[in-house]
This record gives sequence, structure tokens and C-alpha cells, in this order.
Amino acid sequence: MTKMKSPRTTQIVIIAGIVLLVGFLFSQDIKGLVKPKEDAAVAMPQQVETSGVSLTEVSATAKNLISNAAAKEFTSLENVYQKAQGEEKVNQAKVLAQKWDDLEQAIPSALYLEEAAKGQSSLQNWVKAGDRFLKAFDNTQDSLVKPVMLQKANQSFSKAVAIDSADLDAKTGMGITIVNGMGAPMEGIAMLLDVVKKDPKNFKANMNLGLFAIKSGQFDKAITRFEDLIKNIKATPDAYFYLATAYENLGKNQEAIDAYLQSKKLAANPTLSSFIDKKVAELKK
Repeated sequence: MTKMKSPRTTQIVIIAGIVLLVGFLFSQDIKGLVKPKEDAAVAMPQQVETSGVSLTEVSATAKNLISNAAAKEFTSLENVYQKAQGEEKVNQAKVLAQKWDDLEQAIPSALYLEEAAKGQSSLQNWVKAGDRFLKAFDNTQDSLVKPVMLQKANQSFSKAVAIDSADLDAKTGMGITIVNGMGAPMEGIAMLLDVVKKDPKNFKANMNLGLFAIKSGQFDKAITRFEDLIKNIKATPDAYFYLATAYENLGKNQEAIDAYLQSKKLAANPTLSSFIDKKVAELKK
């Protein structure tokens, strides 16, 4: 019989899995396999100072990460945006948001979508902004920017819910931000469960319910959630990876190995493959 892991070992496995998925499965590039301090995995502060993240500064920083030619193109588009008014300004903000997203620069992309939603307040615009802020929250490793992205996501979904309280995309996004620290976790869980009740095959809501089960150490619930998600909704690399993480924490090594290998197969990413190969080797000892 495989022996159960100690609480500390269990916590380390959870943190390692979360760091991996944040770095790879949400941004297609593993940026950090080093375990953070254990208290860094706890909920985010509910209120942060958002004035420290300006569109101008974020854009300038992002330009340093792309080619000179691309940076010049963005400068030109930004000049057009600054001079535009009304609907034209909203449309230009959306163009800039898409171009930044194409280059996997979620922070400036999200800020431009926020500007578009401010200029043309609608359910769709606020949900798009919220989704992009969540993407920025997932991708960034900056401890100062991360809580700002979460708060802005929460604010965007709050505006969307105010427009249509029954919209499932808005409620899902709102629930995700609450679970991640913008309120009492159980309030967010209740919102996500309500979404799943109305739409049992809602991928995003089910995924985040499973993830919260892992974070809170409810591995049996996580396994049930991810197995159902894989079988009845969509089999994705991250779903298999989280399933493997839950199995591993219960000492079910063979089941964990099988799920890790499915994640590796579907992702077909060299960095993830290397990580999983090492993980599988450890589990076989």
C-alpha cells in the first residue's frame, strides 16, 4: 500500500502544481517551476491601490519585450487612439487590445479593453475586460501587479453583473475573482455552483471549482470534478494535470502517472514534457 504524504509534502505538491499551470497552461509558456514561499499561495488582499498601474507605463514596459518594428507600430496606433473620440476611440482601444493579446501581453491588452468598456459600457465589453484581467492575473509573476489585475477583473465583472445579473459568463468571472481573494471564498464557490447548476457543462466554472478543491485540500472532490470535466465536457492538458495532482496527493501514484502522461500527450510542449517525465520518475520509485 502506498503511504500517504505528510501535510508539508502535500502543500508543496499543491504549490508546485499551481505554479506550473499558471506559467504554462494559461500562457503556453512555463515561466516558473521554482516553488514560491508557502504563504504566497494564500488569498489575495481584497483592496489594493490601483493607481500605480497606468496604461502609459504598462505599454512602455511591454514595448521593451517586443521587436523595435512592433513597438513602433504600437506607438503609431497609440497616437491615433489618443486623438480619437467617441466610438472611434472605443474601436481603436479594441484594436490595441487585440494586438497586445496576439503578442501574449495581457496587461496592456486588459487595460485597453477596460478603456473600451468605459467608453461604451455594455455587458459584452465588461465581460471581455474582466476575462482579460483574469488572464493577466494568471500570467504575471509581479507581486505588485497581480493583486491589481485581480481587483480590476472583479470591478469589470461587477459592472457586467450590474447590467445583467443572470449572465453566466459575468457570474462565473465574478465567482472566480471572489474565490481568488476578492471576498469570502464560499461566496465565490456558491456563485460558481449556481452557474454549474444552470449550465452543467460550463468549462470555466467546473475548472475553477476543481482548482479550489485542490487548493483547499479536498482531493476526492477535485478528482470527481476533473474526471467529470474530462469525460463529459472537455479533456484538456490542465484538467489532466490537476487530476494527476489530486491523485498524487492521495498517494494514488499509478492513477497520477496515467493522468500526467495524458497531460503531456495533449500539451505536446517540451518544457512541460520534461517536468512530467521527472515527476513520473519520482512517482515510480
